[in-house]
Amino acid sequence: MSNSKYLKTIIIDRVNGDEITEAEDVTIEEARLNVYLNGEKIISMMCIPKDQKAHAIGFLMSENVITDISDVESIEVSEDGLRVDIKAAVDTDSLQNLYKEKTLVSGCGGGITGNVAGSLEIPFNQTSFVISPELISDEVKKFYADSELYKLTGCVHKAMLFLEDKSVVTAEDIGRHNAIDKAVGKCKIDGLDTTKAVLFVSGRLSSEMVVKAVMHRIPIVVSRTAPTYLGVQTANKHGITLIGFARGRKMNIYTHSGRVHG
Repeated sequence: MSNSKYLKTIIIDRVNGDEITEAEDVTIEEARLNVYLNGEKIISMMCIPKDQKAHAIGFLMSENVITDISDVESIEVSEDGLRVDIKAAVDTDSLQNLYKEKTLVSGCGGGITGNVAGSLEIPFNQTSFVISPELISDEVKKFYADSELYKLTGCVHKAMLFLEDKSVVTAEDIGRHNAIDKAVGKCKIDGLDTTKAVLFVSGRLSSEMVVKAVMHRIPIVVSRTAPTYLGVQTANKHGITLIGFARGRKMNIYTHSGRVHG
């Protein structure tokens, strides 16, 4: 489906030096997606109303509410695209860590990490999966070159999973966390392995971003920007290779650098 569906035309005043002219511009649609699990509304998320099934599945699996895609009996999107209904077996302890009613805003505070910081134990990631610095640099270049909605609007984030067979799965959204959930959700729905993959993301590498990789056993996370201190600590603790400032042929490897070599 064309991304033009999610674009909205607006009239702005464009300033160029001393000259001000009226002009037509485009911005992105933002909507509230309501997620129902086994008939009960569990969360609302502000997002671009696309890839709704992947978004809901990726989020619930990130939170360990659904532990395996085989536990999903059915998933349906309403005609207006603003409601997802899922029937699935759930982890009741993880479900209790979510509020009965919660909205994830499109800003930077939307990450939910309670299930990781709480009772859920995450094994240290010991995968032998490796990638070369040259391949990382090449994929970072493609990552930004292929960001269609960002080029059109300048106001979306992107996530991309580079898989072991060199295929890629991408998603864009107004929220960084949403974009990751959508990309991961696509993989889960299609039965693709995320345990031997690289997660490329736009924006800084905060702890919430790293936690997404921890939950899905993704061993390597890459961004053109910087990590936070807690992001580095989280990656180090859980065996995630964290790479920031990946620009051109340069990058900083903050944790577990053994997975990056020629």
